[in-house]
Amino acid sequence: MAPPLLSLQDIHLTLGGSGPLLDGAEFSVGAGERICLVGRNGSGKSTLLKVAAGLLQADGRRFIQPGATIRYMYQEPDFGDAATVGAYVEAGLGPGDDPYRGRALLEQVGLTGDEAPARLSGGEARRAALVRALAPSPDLLLLDEPTNHLDLPAIEWLEAELASLRAGIVLISHDRRLLESVSRSIVWLDRGRTKRVDRGFTHFEEWRDEVLEQEERDQHKLSRQIAREEDWMRYGVTARRKRNVRRVAELAGLRAQRRNHVGPAGGVRMAASEADGSGKLVSVAEDVSKSFGEQTVVRDFSARIVRGDRVGIVGPNGAGKSTLLKLLTGVIEPDRGRIKLGTNLEAVTLDQTRESLDPAATLAETLTGGSGDQVLVNGMKRHVIGYMKDFLFRPEQARTAVGVLSGGERGRLMLAVALARPSNLMILDEPTNDLDLETLDLLQEMLADYQGTVLLVSHDRDFLDRVVTSTVAAEGDGRWVEYAGGYTDMLLQRGTPALAARAEAGRAEARKGGKTADAKPAAPARKISFKEKHELERLPEAIARAQADMARCQRMLSDPNLFVRDPKKFNATTAALAKAEAELAKAEERWLQLELLREAT
Repeated sequence: MAPPLLSLQDIHLTLGGSGPLLDGAEFSVGAGERICLVGRNGSGKSTLLKVAAGLLQADGRRFIQPGATIRYMYQEPDFGDAATVGAYVEAGLGPGDDPYRGRALLEQVGLTGDEAPARLSGGEARRAALVRALAPSPDLLLLDEPTNHLDLPAIEWLEAELASLRAGIVLISHDRRLLESVSRSIVWLDRGRTKRVDRGFTHFEEWRDEVLEQEERDQHKLSRQIAREEDWMRYGVTARRKRNVRRVAELAGLRAQRRNHVGPAGGVRMAASEADGSGKLVSVAEDVSKSFGEQTVVRDFSARIVRGDRVGIVGPNGAGKSTLLKLLTGVIEPDRGRIKLGTNLEAVTLDQTRESLDPAATLAETLTGGSGDQVLVNGMKRHVIGYMKDFLFRPEQARTAVGVLSGGERGRLMLAVALARPSNLMILDEPTNDLDLETLDLLQEMLADYQGTVLLVSHDRDFLDRVVTSTVAAEGDGRWVEYAGGYTDMLLQRGTPALAARAEAGRAEARKGGKTADAKPAAPARKISFKEKHELERLPEAIARAQADMARCQRMLSDPNLFVRDPKKFNATTAALAKAEAELAKAEERWLQLELLREAT
């Protein structure tokens, strides 16, 4: 077996005084391997990748195969003193590298090489950084959030380019579709440690949930073992001194193991504050045009948006997505044509640049508006610390300045501010930037439950497919066309079968969930019956009851002295917990069956 190109073992690193960020992390990557490095925001993924690249020193062992070339792409590109983009790319080439490849890649991403780095947009800077990393054809490529600020054409170019490489790749990204396309193995960084499975990203969430469930079972068994040993300490000590000393020492070790266990991070709790319903018509555009100087960004566009629609807007950077969004919401006036807004609209906006956040204000001041310690959420007052916890902020961060928060934390803060305000129209301009996968899942679920209208600008193909009911796409020369369905549906209707087939293949693989090719075909779709529809409406109540029963049993079993004090009650509670878990699994499985049946009709 060939040695790995890169190996990290037992990596430990502490930043600040909040405990170790990396606590025994490790992974290795060989030639041609495709690894996605995943984890919650703040878990240390970028730090671990910098250790792998040799840019950050940490305790542990780092091995690089002699002669192997490594290229690392920073999350925030640093152009140094390069006078042009071409000079920046050439500075990343080795002695034997072909400079022609760098020029060819620059041309492919729409750059000439003569641009001054200081004048690049965020997307152009990211494309230049990608070319610098790809041009030398390295043996190992380390990419930290390569799709940030990229538009859809650039993301699809990157996806194809990575597929053509023979290099080993370690990739950090929150773009599900890119991870599904590129990855062959998963390294999950959680609580400072890494776990690896050699399966594609499509199976990550299923595997992660299995790991967490096993960890919960192990902790439950540990508590029961400690309870038995404590019972022996009280009633079973004998005169056999050596055996007693050993068991006492083992009990102390078990207690320390439980005491030192760090549970998984909690989840974001996300719900939108909804205002009274708007009128049936939300926005009507009639032959709308808008130009800036000689450039026409919107030409003769017409659309009719009604209450409950979820409209996605897609196109290259600079095509005018944000301009179209502002026209449809009445923020700016068209040069020609007419925009008619509906009645009783209560809009809330999440902007991609986070410009509405004051970097000098504290987190608490941002949420409360600078007055008191209460946040008005859905018409009810909540203490700011409690509301912060819903979005995974620690109490000690209440006085932290917004300017020092990470990109993911600022994204969660923007969501917290926006969702506290009552609305029936949600305007989301690149809401997925910097959000981790778990938060994206919850944002998607919240939007599915939202009763109002959603206007969404995004480059996240998977998010668009999951959320929107229609897609407005830039067709060039200021023309915009609305297509039914999500991003993949738009590709099919637009006549780009290769991209659509690749996207649909990813979705089909995700739906398969790892089933073998000879699995039984799905039964033909049929309409949901009235009885099944009624059952579907009642199932959430059954799920909630089962969850409440589980929580009650788990609270009782968390008492380490319960088994010693009342063995019968301990056994009865354990049996009740198992019954509640079975009922929950049965109810959730039935809900999923009926919900899929409802969606198919």
